[in-house]
Amino acid sequence: ILRCLVGSEMCIRDRVYIECIGDDLMNELVISIKNAYKKFGEQVVLNDVSLEIYKGRIYGIIGRNGSGKTVLFKSICGFILLDSGEITVSDKVIGKDVDMPKNVGLIIETPGFLKDYSAYWNLKFLADLNKKITNDDIKNAIRRVGLNPEDKKAVGKYSLGMRQRLGIAQAIMENPDILVLDEPFNGLDKKGVTEMRSLLLQMKDEGKTIIMASHSSEDIDILCDEVYEMEAGKIVRE
Repeated sequence: ILRCLVGSEMCIRDRVYIECIGDDLMNELVISIKNAYKKFGEQVVLNDVSLEIYKGRIYGIIGRNGSGKTVLFKSICGFILLDSGEITVSDKVIGKDVDMPKNVGLIIETPGFLKDYSAYWNLKFLADLNKKITNDDIKNAIRRVGLNPEDKKAVGKYSLGMRQRLGIAQAIMENPDILVLDEPFNGLDKKGVTEMRSLLLQMKDEGKTIIMASHSSEDIDILCDEVYEMEAGKIVRE
């Protein structure tokens, strides 16, 4: 790439030009939320929420239970349709251009797995739905979260922390560009939290965009480039 741009030598001007190319890629808008509004019955759960999410950054959404975080995440993923407003993911309007966004990995609420099957076979069943990845990709995702893909133990015998690791593995196994993670460190011990924080930072370095909710201020401080607080369905602080 350097030879195509500048020949066999690279001067300061060329280096600045290349750095600018990298900056442009990191300024790519991947999710746009405009005036999102949703209510269930008489309860307003999203109230005129607007937000822009850019490539290669980690965004933290904080707030008390019931503040609207999970509903916002489900709306981004197409699980809940807005009453008004618009969510665009990778230039596709959710509920109009596509029902659900492509190339998004997610954990929303407690990950559910088939209790009588191993970690590998649980992910294999999911991967076979899209047929995007190989068996080796599945095994690599399991290894990446600190589990053994050759372990025959049924997931029903896993600890809460091991199941949470497996949930993260299913979120990343198809190498998505965007991760939407609602309380991804639930049930993890201190070592597990440290390892999964490191994994998310690695994925950020790979150019992934991550939106996460956490009740841990330490998680938010360590991981997030931008933090937004929700209260009563609104973003009240940036």
